[in-house]
Amino acid sequence: MDQQAIHIPGISHASFKGYVVGFTLSVLLTIIPFALVIYGRGVIATTWIYAGIAAAAIAQIVAQLHYFLHLDRSSDQSWNLNAILFAALIIVILVAGSLWVMTVLHGRTAL
Repeated sequence: MDQQAIHIPGISHASFKGYVVGFTLSVLLTIIPFALVIYGRGVIATTWIYAGIAAAAIAQIVAQLHYFLHLDRSSDQSWNLNAILFAALIIVILVAGSLWVMTVLHGRTAL
């Protein structure tokens, strides 16, 4: 059964092997930040720990979009992928703008 395709309407490339790979990647990409925080304190600079957590989070998002939601660069999925990329852009703008405003306001209160 590991090589047989699972028949889901509209998704032709879902397989048991793909789900196992996606699950394994998700578990590993969840364990890495925990290990960085637990074992990396005092050994690795805090900035690198934060960077490792962010990198694992981004890799986790990409792995889950590819293996579980079956989003890729194929023409069938282009609208879904464009919608997700647009939503990500809006989130980045909102978070960056909020951080910028909070930094400016914090700088003004320190005067």
